[in-house]
Amino acid sequence: MDYLADLHLHSKYSRAVSQSMTLPLMAEYARQKGLDILTASDFTHTLWFKEIQALLEESGEGVYKLKGGAKDKREVLFLLSTEISSIYKQGDKLRRIHNLVFVPNLETAEKVNKELLKRGCNLSADGRPIIGLSARNLLELILSIDKNCLLIPCHVWTPHFGVYGSKSGFDSLTEAFGDLAKYVYGIETGISSDPEMNWRINELTNRSILSFSDAHSPRNMAREATAFKLDEPSYANIRKAIMRIDGDSNKVSYTIEFYPEEGKYHFSGHRNCKVSLTPKELEEKGKICPVCKRELTEGVAPRIEQLAGADFAKCYQEKVSKSGVKWYTDKTGNHPPYVKLVRLEQVIAAGLGVTTASQRVPEMYDKLYRELGAEIDILLKADVKDIERVADKQIAKTVSKVRSGDIVVDPGFDGEYGKVKIWSEEEKLAKALDLKKDTPQLSFDI
Repeated sequence: MDYLADLHLHSKYSRAVSQSMTLPLMAEYARQKGLDILTASDFTHTLWFKEIQALLEESGEGVYKLKGGAKDKREVLFLLSTEISSIYKQGDKLRRIHNLVFVPNLETAEKVNKELLKRGCNLSADGRPIIGLSARNLLELILSIDKNCLLIPCHVWTPHFGVYGSKSGFDSLTEAFGDLAKYVYGIETGISSDPEMNWRINELTNRSILSFSDAHSPRNMAREATAFKLDEPSYANIRKAIMRIDGDSNKVSYTIEFYPEEGKYHFSGHRNCKVSLTPKELEEKGKICPVCKRELTEGVAPRIEQLAGADFAKCYQEKVSKSGVKWYTDKTGNHPPYVKLVRLEQVIAAGLGVTTASQRVPEMYDKLYRELGAEIDILLKADVKDIERVADKQIAKTVSKVRSGDIVVDPGFDGEYGKVKIWSEEEKLAKALDLKKDTPQLSFDI
């Protein structure tokens, strides 16, 4: 059975995170989104860890559920992970690498916290703690505490905090983790890259390509997610799936992706100078901003080209499902497929011709959820005729456009998100003319 998981989230105790990121609200949003398994996240934070202990109880081996959960609602499971920021110097360069650490139970989480405290880590300052340990030494530490722990480099291409990042990262996992690189079984793509971009990196050929949301608010949960086929939901089975050691019994089935162009660091540029360059333009014009004459923030797209080498040929095939969804599959069959989606509230807003701030958007979202089910099911599986019946023809058409990939995204750069355009200006004009044509005209005798 497939379980949809979002295993990179942040609690209300992390900086720049919504106060709505509490365990009960996260579970409620998970039901709306269609998620089965979440991370309880940020287990290193002192106050949050106490909340985890108070609110969760074991549901299976290494997975937890809310205590006294409503019996009439689908049960959402949690496992334990945290994001740790390693800031250190290696090879005459300052490194700032973010890694996800997964532990098999609360007891191990407590041991990890104690060891971090011994090394001077302030666990009360932020849900995403900072430590002076190198990425390699952090991995060594957690494996010494419990060999069943996992470390997954997260948002690996982010310029400032990714293991492959252009500003402070490395050119390979071996360079970053040394002799322990063999214990890094997967990476998280981050929202500025998709799996196909990562398939091109040789050292990732036999590693899992994972996608999670890194959500700082409930509305962004599941914007990226990973579906695990599991014999039963447990920490051990998810670990086996990531390690790719259990054949067809426990494995990654597929991932749900942001359009990478929508990510904040897809292209190179300077936000304040309003300069954005494609990889080809960056190669031709150089890394110096033409406006302020300072070095540009190099984006994910050109950085992947650097590490993928000259052979940057397309390595995927497109397949369309019965519901009109475009799936991307690995030509070699080595990696599971993925799909690129747009959040349902963006789809609704585009269909209604309003912004996501309009009150009409959550009203329509709730109506669709009540009648057709969770967001992911609506985007991937719901019959378009049912969407038209519950909402209207234009929203149904908008869902179809997203499913087929018939959209345009102005790429993000230097910390600014890309802009999704589901309907072109020409299509909007044609829609307006159709509405005008279909509107009954009143005539007056003067």
